[in-house]
Order: sequence, then C-alpha cells, then structure tokens
Amino acid sequence: MNNLLTNSFESERDIEMGYQNSKNKSDYGLEDFFQEVQEIETLLDKMSNINHKLQEANEESKSVTKASEMKAINKRMEKDINEVGKITRTIKVKLEEMDRNNLENRKKQGCEKGTGVDRSRMSMTIALKNKLKERMKNFQNLRQIIQDEYRQGVARMVFTVTGEQPSDQVIDHLIETGSSEQIFEKAIQGIGRGQIFADMATLVDAQGETLNDIENQVQNAVDHIQRGTGELRTAKRLQKKSRKCMFIAIIILLVIAAIVVLSILKPWAK
Repeated sequence: MNNLLTNSFESERDIEMGYQNSKNKSDYGLEDFFQEVQEIETLLDKMSNINHKLQEANEESKSVTKASEMKAINKRMEKDINEVGKITRTIKVKLEEMDRNNLENRKKQGCEKGTGVDRSRMSMTIALKNKLKERMKNFQNLRQIIQDEYRQGVARMVFTVTGEQPSDQVIDHLIETGSSEQIFEKAIQGIGRGQIFADMATLVDAQGETLNDIENQVQNAVDHIQRGTGELRTAKRLQKKSRKCMFIAIIILLVIAAIVVLSILKPWAK
C-alpha cells in the first residue's frame, strides 16, 4: 500500500516521457523525488497507525477500574500525541522542501514548467498535501470524540458520588483544575489529557489553514488554464471565419474585374 501512489505516478510518467531505465529518471531529477515521496508516505502511514492506537486506548480507558491503569493509558496517549506533532512538523518541512525542489528542477532541460516531468512532480506533491490534510482531519475528529466522551464520563462520576447532574461549568472546572482529587484525580485529569488534546486542536487548525491556502492556489491555477483554453478556441474560430471572408472577397473582386475587362474589350462586337 505504501508504494501505490508512487508507483502509479511513476508508471504513468514512464509512458508519457518514454523512460527506458532508471538512469533517465535520475537525469530528470525523479529518482530523488520518488525517494522523498516514499519517505513522506511512510510518515503518513505512521500517523494513521497512531490514530488507530489512540482509538484503542480511548476504548480501553472506558473499562478500567484502577487509577494506576488509567494513568498508564494516559501516558501512552500523551506519548502518541506528541509523536503525531513531531511527525506533522517533519512532513510539513519535507513538503516545503519539495516545493522548492520542484521550482529548482524546472531549470533543467526537459523539466520546464508545464512539461510531463513538472506536471508529475506537482501532481504528486499536491496529493501528498491532501493526504496530510486528511490525516489531520482524522485526528481532529478523534480529539472531539474523546473530549465528548471524556466529559460524559466526568458527569457520570459526579452523579454517582453526589446524586446530582453537574452543569457544564462544574465539569469544565473539574477537568481544568483536577478538583476533588480523592474521587477524580487519576481518572479525570490524569496527566492532563484535556490540555494535550487542546494543543492538538491548535496544531490541526494551523496545518489546516496552510493546506487550505495550497488548495486555493491550485484551484486558481486550474481556473487560469481553463480560461486560457477557452480564449484560444475562440481565437481559432475567429481566425477561420476571417480567412473564409477574405476568400469570398477575393472571388468577388475577380468576378468584377472580369466583367470590367469584358465590357471594355467587347469581344462579341467583333
């Protein structure tokens, strides 16, 4: 699965550009490019695996009965979420470097803007950015699910102890401060899961804005190309119409000239 995206684009580009061996790919700068793509795909897969681990940890936390078990789960979740942050920053740096390399590669003969090589590099780069955005969206959704279930769990625990349904303000206060430690400390606050996911939300929002800007730039480029194509077709139609009118005008002039000559010479009079 890791190689599907790379292989599909690589095969398509081989056909379009007529590559015969790996040396040709290296000449066009694609060998190093495909290596960069593979590294990013590996990191994206790692993000998906961590997301799955967090889901499992969240389900496991619902059935624990000991504070020590809850603390261990929270530690695992904290470690995994920190790892996601590191991976996301690494991918972002690699994508920014890939953008710079794409522009630099256009200086090579046969790799100019709009060529098959350039289009392949740009398409694969955009695909990777979209995959990163998708991964971040998945983490955002997971964060919301865990937060909602977390609050519900706190409400149930308060009701069990006090016999009253707590208000949202009470729940927020307990989560933020870790009050009533003898009842909730380990299970509710643990090692600060609420703050961990708040930090994660900030990371998601920041990455989402960056990738939305990228999508807008790509869409603008597509719109420019489509408008240019339409204008070119219109120009061709006008050119054909102009040639047709000129041809008819020449025929009319020749007919008029023939009539004038015949009227002057009057060969029938002889």
